[in-house]
Amino acid sequence: MTDRSPNGSPNNAAEWARHSRLRVVPQVQPRKLAKVPFVELADGRLQGVVSSGSDIGRVYVSSIAAGTHNYNCSTNNNRPCGGLYGSPCKHLRALVAEAVVQYGADRVSRYLRVEVPEGADLADCLGGVHEPAPAAVVFSRFLRHLAYLEVPGTTLPIPELHWFPATGTVG
Repeated sequence: MTDRSPNGSPNNAAEWARHSRLRVVPQVQPRKLAKVPFVELADGRLQGVVSSGSDIGRVYVSSIAAGTHNYNCSTNNNRPCGGLYGSPCKHLRALVAEAVVQYGADRVSRYLRVEVPEGADLADCLGGVHEPAPAAVVFSRFLRHLAYLEVPGTTLPIPELHWFPATGTVG
């Protein structure tokens, strides 16, 4: 017999892996999506999409690798960011700041495997170098998330969203 919580959900990680549904991790604080509309901890990187400060039609795909802290920032059509002058640009700093809002400083620092002294800014503790990274996958995920916003409200099952819980709880 499987160990289950009072609502019938599995309690251990191995049992969760056998189900097509996962726990949804709530955001630490509400985020404003205008500057950084998409941020994720995935594929061994903190990565996301950051809006341009000067051109409303341009976005940057920014990423920081876990462990090495190597970083990349380029436009959605793979043109390098002009702000990468031997250190992370303002887009990368905005990405880190929004990741901290979304996931919390502890979770982001654990994921990136960086020690952050008390009172220090997480972005200042990263010591990587510029390393080109593919932007297409991250941008594609961002576009997929945008498409979900256009799905009309319904009570019927939506096959492509079968994994997404209808409420904040899994049960």
